[in-house]
Amino acid sequence: MHILVTGGTGFIGQQLVRQRLAKGDQVTCLTRQASQVAKLFKGQVTGVEALAEVVAPVDAVVNLAGAPIADRRWSNARKQLLRESRIALTNQLVRWIGQLTEPPAVLISGSAIGFYGSQITDQPLNEQAEVQPGFTHQLCADWEDAAQQASEYGVRVCLIRTGVVLGKGGALAKMLPAFKLGLGGPIGSGKQWMSWIAIDDHLRAMNFLLEQPDARGAYNLTAPEAVPNAVFAATLGQVLKRPTLMRVPSFVINLMLGDGAELLLEGQCVYPQRLLDAGFKFNQPELRGALQQALN
Repeated sequence: MHILVTGGTGFIGQQLVRQRLAKGDQVTCLTRQASQVAKLFKGQVTGVEALAEVVAPVDAVVNLAGAPIADRRWSNARKQLLRESRIALTNQLVRWIGQLTEPPAVLISGSAIGFYGSQITDQPLNEQAEVQPGFTHQLCADWEDAAQQASEYGVRVCLIRTGVVLGKGGALAKMLPAFKLGLGGPIGSGKQWMSWIAIDDHLRAMNFLLEQPDARGAYNLTAPEAVPNAVFAATLGQVLKRPTLMRVPSFVINLMLGDGAELLLEGQCVYPQRLLDAGFKFNQPELRGALQQALN
């Protein structure tokens, strides 16, 4: 299989690319720095800086590109970059697909549980749940709408609404220094829900959707067991054998991230209904096991 990956040098993308190489696939990465791709994957992956450079045919596209969303304040300029790095690129991909004589069979396109907006309900949210309006919902909704246009060219489209991914990198890597020093703890009230997924299960879910010919539409890529932030902090402390008494006040997060503080202070209790209904089995359905795997 020839797979085109955007975001292939990121936390999730790198591991997906290596898995597909191990399966014997040909992989092309769309990137701003093609030379970085060659070094990162030791010449096994073709890096291109424009879609016109992709050598067709392509059997599948995995679209994971997007500027980091929680690393700085959401100024108007930052919000625009977050949209352009996701929606504009996806629009470009779909236009390119429409020009191909042989379109790919499937497009797996990134989204996030921010699609549901900030939720205070304790009821699990499946893929049909009502949303709360706001920036994150509109960002994800427009991103999904852009990807869905590929279906007009006969492409099977799967939209992956990803939660917090636990592995060696990503969000967990940012938490660990404080927790290892015994300075970690709940954020704000600690009551906000955290919907998470082990990196191994995230990769397995993407591969599952790539290879299931009937899979299409939106899928929540979260473990079945969302937890409140305070439970997440306590469990991480227990796995590390460190105290978790240092609560981070809400005003500190607001000062650091502005509007973006909602990502840490608010949340969603998300449930992977459609994945489970399709027969997907989680290797790490419980938080403690997922954290132990990530830290080992």
